[in-house]
Amino acid sequence: MNSTSQDETRIDDLAEVFRVMGDANRLRILVLVLDRPRPVADIAAAAGLSQSLVSHNLGRLRASRLVSAERRGKQVFYVAADQHVRTVLRDMLEHIGEVDRPGPPLGQA
Repeated sequence: MNSTSQDETRIDDLAEVFRVMGDANRLRILVLVLDRPRPVADIAAAAGLSQSLVSHNLGRLRASRLVSAERRGKQVFYVAADQHVRTVLRDMLEHIGEVDRPGPPLGQA
């Protein structure tokens, strides 16, 4: 595989990760598990979502390697998969907080 096709594959993979993160419910879940492992019931209560919807979305997040899971007795706890995921989300949360910052309109530099 040449570097151009490798680059295209990486861009396709990255686009898929952003598609997964593009769902508001999945973003809520990711933010809730950024700093500490939480069980599905806690995530559902904090997000205001059903446990089945949270479980479904956690499956998508796990498949995209954005969260990891750890079984503790009868419960499974979920947490952001690694520092890369935490950094991207924290940076974007900070970025959206800059909306009122003076500067050129979006799309103009």
